[in-house]
Amino acid sequence: MTRLTTLLLTQRDVGRVLDMRTVIRAVEEAFRAIARGDTVMPSKLYLPLPRGSDFRAMPAYIRRPAACGVKWVNVHPENPRHGLPTVMALVIINDPATGVPLAVMDGLLITKLRTAAAGAVAAKALSRPESRVVGLVGCGAQADAQIEALAIVRRIRRVRVWGYRPGEAAAFCRRMRYAMARVAWEPAVTIETCVRDADILVTLTPSRRPVVRRRWLRPGVHINALGADAPGKQELEPAILREGLVIVDDREQAIHGGEINVAVAKGQWSPRRIRGSLGEVLLGRVRGRRTDAEITVFDSTGLAVHDVAVGSLAFRLAKARHVGQRISLIAPGSRT
Repeated sequence: MTRLTTLLLTQRDVGRVLDMRTVIRAVEEAFRAIARGDTVMPSKLYLPLPRGSDFRAMPAYIRRPAACGVKWVNVHPENPRHGLPTVMALVIINDPATGVPLAVMDGLLITKLRTAAAGAVAAKALSRPESRVVGLVGCGAQADAQIEALAIVRRIRRVRVWGYRPGEAAAFCRRMRYAMARVAWEPAVTIETCVRDADILVTLTPSRRPVVRRRWLRPGVHINALGADAPGKQELEPAILREGLVIVDDREQAIHGGEINVAVAKGQWSPRRIRGSLGEVLLGRVRGRRTDAEITVFDSTGLAVHDVAVGSLAFRLAKARHVGQRISLIAPGSRT
C-alpha cells in the first residue's frame, strides 16, 4: 500500500531551496503559460472579517509542468499591536492527477519572491535597457526583494527611497548599503524628489489616493505599480494612465482591484486602453514599449498562478535536496 506523505516546508526551508534568479525564470515562464492558455485561475475569493481584516483564497492550475494548489493569505492590519505580522500565508501544492497534498509551505516568502520576480520580468520587457536609476516609493517588507530582482535584469546604480514614517527611508538605505554595496542608496524627503529622475519607478504603498503626479516623471520612465491590490486603492495620478502604455498581469483582476480600478470606476480611464497582458508581450503577441520617451506602466495585482508555479518549484527542489519534514496527513487505507 502506498504511504501518503506531505512535505512540510518552513519559511527557512523555502529560503534554502529558492533564489531570486530561479524564481524570475519560473515567473516569466508562468506569464507565458497564462498567455498560451495553459493555466486555470479563478478569481480571488475574499473572506471579509471585522476591523478591516480579510482572508483570500487564490487557487490555480498549470498544465506544464503539471501543478495545482492554493494560497490562503490573510491581511490583519491590527496584528502589529500584538507582535504579529500583518500578512501571513500558506501555500498548498497538490498532485493534479490524484489530488494528493504534496506539500504545505510558508507562503509569505513565496509571495515576496514571486512579486519581486514579476516586477523584474516587467522591467526587463518594458523598461529602457539603459535604465540605471530606481525610485522606490514605499520601503516596507517587499522593498528589498524588489531591488534585488531589478538588479538582476538591469544594471541598477542608484536607488532613491521614500518612506511613510520619519526616518524609515534612511534606516532602509543604511541596511541596504550592506546588502548591495555597489548601489548608491539615497533617502528622499518627498515623493517628488524620489521619483523625478527615476528610470524605473516602483510604488509599494497601500494608498487610496494618487501619490505620484504626472508632472514629476521623466520621459521614458517605466512604472511597476504594485501597491494597489484591492478595490479603492490607487497610487498613480490618472493622467499617467491616460498618457502611458498600460500592461497588466491579469485584465479582470486589474479592473477589479489593480492600479487602474479607481480610474475605471470613476470613468477617468477606459479598460479598452489596456494594451495587453505581460504574457502577451513576452510571447510577441502585443507590442510593448514603442519609443524611448514613452511612459510604461505595469499594473501588478499578484497572480495565484505564480504562487503555484513557485510553490511547486520549491516542492520539487526540496524533495530532490531532502529539505523539509515529511508528515502523514492521511492515514493509510483511509476511505470516504
